[in-house]
Amino acid sequence: MTLTSTLKAVVATAALVLAAGIQVQAAGTHPATGEALSDNQTFTYRLLDQFPTLDPQLNEDTSGYHVIRDLFEGLLNQDANGDLVPGVATHYAASDNNTTYTFTLREDARWSNGDAVTAHDFVYAWRRAVDPATASPYGWYIELTQMVNAGEILAGEKAPAELGARAIDDYTFEVRLDEPLPYFPAMTTYATLFPVHRATIEAHGAQWTAPGNMISNGAYVLKEMVLNEYHTRVKNPMYWGTDNVIIDKVTGLVINDVNQALTRYRAGELDHLEPLPPGQYPALKEELPDEATSVPRLCSYYYTLNHTESGNPALRDARVRKALSMAIDRDVIVDQLLKGGQWPAYNFTHLKTAGFRMPDIAYAGLSQSERDAEAKRLFGESGVGDLTLRLIYNTSESHKQIATVIGQMWKQKLGVRTKLANFEWKTYLNIRRNQEFDVARSAWCGDYNEASTFLDLLTTTHGANDGRYSNEKVDELMRASKTAEDPSAIYVEVERLLADDMAIVPIYHYANTFLLRADIKGWPYNNVENNWYSRNLYRVAN
Repeated sequence: MTLTSTLKAVVATAALVLAAGIQVQAAGTHPATGEALSDNQTFTYRLLDQFPTLDPQLNEDTSGYHVIRDLFEGLLNQDANGDLVPGVATHYAASDNNTTYTFTLREDARWSNGDAVTAHDFVYAWRRAVDPATASPYGWYIELTQMVNAGEILAGEKAPAELGARAIDDYTFEVRLDEPLPYFPAMTTYATLFPVHRATIEAHGAQWTAPGNMISNGAYVLKEMVLNEYHTRVKNPMYWGTDNVIIDKVTGLVINDVNQALTRYRAGELDHLEPLPPGQYPALKEELPDEATSVPRLCSYYYTLNHTESGNPALRDARVRKALSMAIDRDVIVDQLLKGGQWPAYNFTHLKTAGFRMPDIAYAGLSQSERDAEAKRLFGESGVGDLTLRLIYNTSESHKQIATVIGQMWKQKLGVRTKLANFEWKTYLNIRRNQEFDVARSAWCGDYNEASTFLDLLTTTHGANDGRYSNEKVDELMRASKTAEDPSAIYVEVERLLADDMAIVPIYHYANTFLLRADIKGWPYNNVENNWYSRNLYRVAN
């Protein structure tokens, strides 16, 4: 989105909020649509796993991000189409060729204890995120923003106070970048750049996110949390837009087994179930046409290969990596196993990424029989004989099915055996981060809607590059993309290099298949990042 269109969206949304006033409470109807509202304004949804943290600067988890978006609010939010709209900032201005961004903050933003939300809170949070002492798993994200001194601070060469972010006054926040980055405002919608309440962290330490301790500035506050079972969040009366928040209470239920989750949805215990059991979308769409949905989602499913010495030595041979990838029949996985509108993937960046030009990947144009023949040729040429790979995945029936099918393909076509191992989410993340695997089930969901959110992941120093892939040319090109007027050609070249090297094994591009009760409205179907905010949802009267 251009700066001009962003500002237009900001102004339009601000006008809508002002026009809506407090009509929700006064009339019992939706202020914009006029629909009659239900007396029951609750929303309950399923989580696959317990999120590891609700600390914005420590989060690296998609399900945790869904919760944090409700509890905290950053400078900007997204609307139903993924476009930028006001958050704590009412507007912003770019200057110095998009290297300086100045955000004007609303003066009615409050923390849940009544304290004012100020520019100083953002300064504290951002310095905390980049401080090596915090050990943020998303510290690299601050460096990707091109903020002045971010890289040096992460490396321990400069103090966090030297980060290019400062409070000009309580309600004016300035950010300075080393290089022009036109999509920087979109990056502020991710949790790492949300503000946090300094006094609460200093008072409670690691327990500051516990119910009763947490002070937050979003539309909801954390009410209850029972690990691996459920959590609840309720309306925050101090939120600046609370008069227009319709859903009173949100409950997240941790249900590892998706088939059990579907049973509980049918029993009326859930309003939202995501994703659906593999292969069941067509039948559920026929059975529940107003509730079953498939839409593009900005995530790519792939297998991380361990390029380090802790991985199987055979994986350091590009011919073996290519053979493993080519032997996978992605059409079987997408069309026969998942059946939810997913796309076979032969590159990393999701094909629906804004402004992305799909590259011409050579092996993508082959038939599967041709890919199989080439896989056998490459594997034989490598001279690798008896090969067994340890394939890890986080507990999920879908991940298990995919791993089983791919293991069978590798065995039948290449004679490669796999040892499958599954772990609960937090343990799985630690194992993958420590390179204790040969092959690891992975998925990357865009933190913002631009190709670099995918391709930066495979640069040498990226914090989430768990396979430790390294290619100097890829690093060089991605650095050049930051200052290119139009980086699309660079992204195409990077994708080709990744395919030539088979840095990872792309498997499919996501579609989001889910069930949503017909009386729940306001869902952002066109937001490809799947960034939903409970404050925009509402339940209509039957």
